[in-house]
Amino acid sequence: MEPETSTENEVEQGSKEAVLTARRSFVGILVGVGTAAVGALLAVPLVRFALYPLFARATNTGLSDLGSVDSFSNLSAPLQKMISISQRDGWRESVSEKPVYVVKDAQGRLKVLSTVCPHLGCEVPWNTQKQQFFCPCHGSAFAADGTRIAGPTPRGLDSLDTTVQNGHLMVRYQYFRQLVPDKEVVG
Repeated sequence: MEPETSTENEVEQGSKEAVLTARRSFVGILVGVGTAAVGALLAVPLVRFALYPLFARATNTGLSDLGSVDSFSNLSAPLQKMISISQRDGWRESVSEKPVYVVKDAQGRLKVLSTVCPHLGCEVPWNTQKQQFFCPCHGSAFAADGTRIAGPTPRGLDSLDTTVQNGHLMVRYQYFRQLVPDKEVVG
């Protein structure tokens, strides 16, 4: 009869080992899943930090007053005006001064141009002798209405959004992506 007892002990011991192995596997899986979850949660800020520049936009700038519409009625050449730009990013508010040109388009309507060259961002002055805008950095030339004449620039000078409020010409200053053929707002 002793052989039967030893068989029973072996079966009983085998089932105990199976239960322990199952418990160890469960705990191992539980630890693995927990570690993966914690790792994923910790990776979220890193991924957000890495992708932030792709989706970040600065706050819109407010409208700036260029003066009375009547003061631009006799405009025959581009007129440079300085505007104050107030921009708020989070808790910080910054005020800067930017030059713009007020011109008339082919239909005689007022148009405001950015002085930033769409090629590489140099400031473009009006050349009264040549009657054109001329970029001193790379030789791009623009007509009085901002259209491209010559040079490496991919497009003409960028026009800014304008509106008339209470008889005053108001402009919203924006920044545009450089080196691309289409006007694309970046801030």
